[in-house]
Amino acid sequence: MHVPGVFTRHDPTGTPAPVLLDSPHSGVVYPEDFQPIAPMEMLKTGEDAFVHELFGTGPEKGAILIEAHFPRVYIDPNRAATDIDPDLLSETWPEPLNPTEKSRLGLGLIRRLAVPGVPVHGKRLTVAEVKSRIDRFYAPYHAAIGGAYAELHQRFGKVWHINCHSMKSVANAMSTDVGARRPDFVLGDRDGKTCDPAFMKLVHDVLVGLGYSVAINNPYKGLELIMRYSDRDAGRHALQIEVNRGLYMDEVQITRRPGFEKLRQDLGTLLDAVVDFARKR
Repeated sequence: MHVPGVFTRHDPTGTPAPVLLDSPHSGVVYPEDFQPIAPMEMLKTGEDAFVHELFGTGPEKGAILIEAHFPRVYIDPNRAATDIDPDLLSETWPEPLNPTEKSRLGLGLIRRLAVPGVPVHGKRLTVAEVKSRIDRFYAPYHAAIGGAYAELHQRFGKVWHINCHSMKSVANAMSTDVGARRPDFVLGDRDGKTCDPAFMKLVHDVLVGLGYSVAINNPYKGLELIMRYSDRDAGRHALQIEVNRGLYMDEVQITRRPGFEKLRQDLGTLLDAVVDFARKR
């Protein structure tokens, strides 16, 4: 399924498994109504560049892969629809808002800062403008995720979801771990709330076995896309994975480094293990 500028759903080309992958932040199609004042090179630092490619072997192994095409600086599908900074709006939002720490850092549903100290927008946005972004981009992406969950759960009785992201190798001032050097991977399950501990252990152990450093729930625990759809008791398991950009790309030029293909192959090994785990469960 392909919705131009919004998302593509890649269905399994191999024997289907109860595994869902999604890359919500790797989109590079900037909508025509987006009129930022921040330079494009700054806006692009918000992209999880190439993440959909790193996990791109998923469908041949039996997983569904959903990738967003719109950029997170326009609207972020990994935030609650109420996580809006009121200072971004030119008028009062008609329903209660719930801005979180992410909004305070400039990283809410509608991104306020491109990089520390540099605003994305040159003006405040109207309610109609924000609602249009929600209706045209955010809601269809979530409908695709929810639909895939429903299909897999109906067919297999369980769902194993990996929500795929990348992170800066060194945290900037828009992070809670300012200045910290990140490990190779951070896995998040909301402190054990969103998936079977055996799923977390499997992913952790495979990555460590491949020689990578792995942290759990620090500094990233996972947000909307694993919180909204997971339900351990009902067999809906979700895990967020953050990949250190220094492993595979030039973070200034936003180009692939020689390590890209090795990392892609290693993530293919991880996906083999995840699919095998899911089928046995």
